[in-house]
Amino acid sequence: MMNSLVIIPTYNEKKNISIVIEKLNSLNTGVDILVVDDNSPDGTAEIVKGLQKENKNLFLVKRSNKLGLGTAYIRGFNWALERGYQYILEMDADLSHNPDDVPRLIKECKKGYDLVIGSRYCDGVNVTHWPIKRLLLSYGANKYTRIVTGLPIKDTTAGFKCFNRRVLEDIDLSRIKSSGYSFQIEMNFRAWKKGYSLKEIPIVFEERSEGESKMSKNIVYEAVFMVWKLKILSILSLLH
Repeated sequence: MMNSLVIIPTYNEKKNISIVIEKLNSLNTGVDILVVDDNSPDGTAEIVKGLQKENKNLFLVKRSNKLGLGTAYIRGFNWALERGYQYILEMDADLSHNPDDVPRLIKECKKGYDLVIGSRYCDGVNVTHWPIKRLLLSYGANKYTRIVTGLPIKDTTAGFKCFNRRVLEDIDLSRIKSSGYSFQIEMNFRAWKKGYSLKEIPIVFEERSEGESKMSKNIVYEAVFMVWKLKILSILSLLH
């Protein structure tokens, strides 16, 4: 799997980042790891720099300030494409995504699927330690997104996924301006509209045990409006 890269955006993840990297490397799958850090004041980037001495497969992009999840992934995607990676993965730094599932995502991509999504909702509801209010918000947002956009997946806002490089090469990444949940929705929608195959595989989403959630009302509002923007652009045939 030397042609696979896991991108991990970070902001104040010093309590989790070394654990995530250690767990990924313990799988012995040969995946490379790229941390995109938004100048975390807690020293996350410095921890990564220290780990680089012992991990030749670990890379770091440090940005000047907090620029958001969407732009962090776009930076990571471009970095990966420039270096010839075939399978490019998104993954959270907070251990809500189990590193053990990384080989499963890559395996499905190698079977021929263009975008494989680690889904919380394709096989019931597989989320642990979420308050019922947050679970209902997430589940409802996904249902709302499917109704408006027609996306044929149950977890439209999932942040644990594997792209075949051809998808990212074909999408004009410079036009992706959204962040948070809406970034995930937009990437899925653009890939689907271009005719690429999407596959969901079930994962268990574990709520973070360390650090603070980046969830905010603005992220939710952006996602609500994004689905209509995508719908309208699609109708007007401007979404190429």
